Amino acid sequence: MFEEPEGRGSGHHGGMSVVKINVLTVPAEQRETLEKRFAHRAHAVENSDGFEWFELLRPVEGTDQYLVYTRWRDEESFQAWLEGPMRAAHRGEGESEGEGGQRPQPAATGSTLWSFDVVQQAAPKGA
Repeated sequence: MFEEPEGRGSGHHGGMSVVKINVLTVPAEQRETLEKRFAHRAHAVENSDGFEWFELLRPVEGTDQYLVYTRWRDEESFQAWLEGPMRAAHRGEGESEGEGGQRPQPAATGSTLWSFDVVQQAAPKGA
């Protein structure tokens, strides 16, 4: 039987979480740049209401696409982050400038957003 992860019970507004996967096409020569930028990103997402999880997934073979996995309490939480902290971060607020005072060029050459509703989930026994 499924048990909700600790801290999810009373604040969860019916149904399960939503997952957003940003599929980034990253040329091989830009992989290190992308990973460094994520490592040094402003951590606004972790403090966003409704945020539950983040993972950056590096491709192993057969693709040049990274997956940026985020999990949210609900669609509204994701949209609030998208319109607030994420938009500010991508405008360069609080970000260091590149050479010559210019904002660094994107490491990815393409981006697609996949959206999912979590309909089933499981955790390891005893977790």
